[in-house]
Formats: sequence, C-alpha cells, structure tokens
Amino acid sequence: MIILDTHIWIAYIDNPALLPKPALDAIRGGREPVGISSISVWEVFMLERRGRLELRIPAGLWVEKCERLALFHFVPVDNTIARLAVELPEPIHADPADRIIIATALSLGATLVTKDRKILSYPHVKTL
Repeated sequence: MIILDTHIWIAYIDNPALLPKPALDAIRGGREPVGISSISVWEVFMLERRGRLELRIPAGLWVEKCERLALFHFVPVDNTIARLAVELPEPIHADPADRIIIATALSLGATLVTKDRKILSYPHVKTL
C-alpha cells in the first residue's frame, strides 16, 4: 500500500500535472492500494475554511466524490496510529496531522508519497 500526503491527494485530483512522474506512476500503477489518512480529510476542510485551499467545488462535495473513487482507501485514525504519532523517534515534524500521516504509513508498512522535505528526510518512514 502507498499512503498519499494531503497535498499529493489534492494535486492528484485537481491538477495531476503538478506531480512528479514517479508519484503518478505509483498512484496510477495499480500495483498497490492507495490509502489516504482520515486526518487528510480534516486538513482539506481546515485549509478550505482558513482560505488556504480553493477547490473547484465545496470541500464536502469534493471529499464525497473522492470517497466514491475505487482507487482510494480511506484509513481511519485508530488507537495504534494515535499512539505511534506520539512515539515517533525525534527529530520529526511538529505538525500533528503530518505525524498522524507518517504513523499511518508506518502502521501499514506503507510507502508515504509526499513532497514535504521534512518528511522526505525522516529516516524512519519509507517515502517516495
């Protein structure tokens, strides 16, 4: 399984040309399921509310359409993920959402697809 960071998920749906070819190949390749942490849904709503994200349609409808796509598997934040997010070896991102996304990938043994330099340099999670 691969896990998409929030910005990768948004770009894939709204403007896939922004993504590097390896990310597109991983998402479209069909070799592995594509997971999205439920915390990314929270981030989409928060970013829209704060005016930092402008989608073509309201976030609620945008998320509903994504939920209907067979490509994506939404991963709830369970107790294991919550614990792992707190126990991540330092130094790591202080952003709680990023910590939960990293913990989600770790809990599933998944590769995290991201452009976030802090996450890419974090040696404890496999990234693309």
